[in-house]
Amino acid sequence: MTRFQPSACGGLRIHLANVEVMLRWSGALWLETECALVVADLHFEKGSSYAARFGQMLPPYDTRETLDRLDREIALLSPARLLFLGDSFHDGGGEARLAPDEARRLEGLAMGRELVWAVGNHDADGPKTLPGAVIDEASLAGLVFRHEPEPGARPGEVAGHLHPAARITSGRATTRRRCFVTDGQRLVLPAFGAYTGGLNILDEAFSNLFAGPMLAGALGPRRVHAVGPRSLRPD
Repeated sequence: MTRFQPSACGGLRIHLANVEVMLRWSGALWLETECALVVADLHFEKGSSYAARFGQMLPPYDTRETLDRLDREIALLSPARLLFLGDSFHDGGGEARLAPDEARRLEGLAMGRELVWAVGNHDADGPKTLPGAVIDEASLAGLVFRHEPEPGARPGEVAGHLHPAARITSGRATTRRRCFVTDGQRLVLPAFGAYTGGLNILDEAFSNLFAGPMLAGALGPRRVHAVGPRSLRPD
């Protein structure tokens, strides 16, 4: 049975297909043995995309806020590898819409570390001018990292794409949080982007991904909360 082990930093340690990983309260995944930080679905420039396509004027600060959160994790952990699991940009033109200072910040992420961009359905060609390798999937520490989870995949898959969220009832209180979701054999990461929503993990999109009971790691202020199946509720 999968067990979450609380950490002093507020994260949760689990063994994923026999590989120890850390679920961070930021929504990032940390592989300490590989010095690798993994994030999914940042959707940079979603605000500018909505303004251009729909005339919907969202505050144009999503890229900055997402980068601020990512920079804090990098400052704390000093990763040697930074792996983006797809949909890093909200659309194929997002990279060209970056403000100059934010483009420089993204370029700076490659200083002193390996930068890897897995492609997603929103950014199928990957970055065109930013540093780093563009890939379909990556293998690291016996785990396979890709954007979209594949039904029937072998144990050890780590993916994003679905933006998992948990609606949780405890006593009389109910809350809804972005979350990690796992059965100990595969893992889906929460969306890291500031303007990204979440799909309830009881939705049918998750139903054929997990062989065992789903456990959620719900993101809270400075802590990941372990949530068992009995506390999960549909929307």
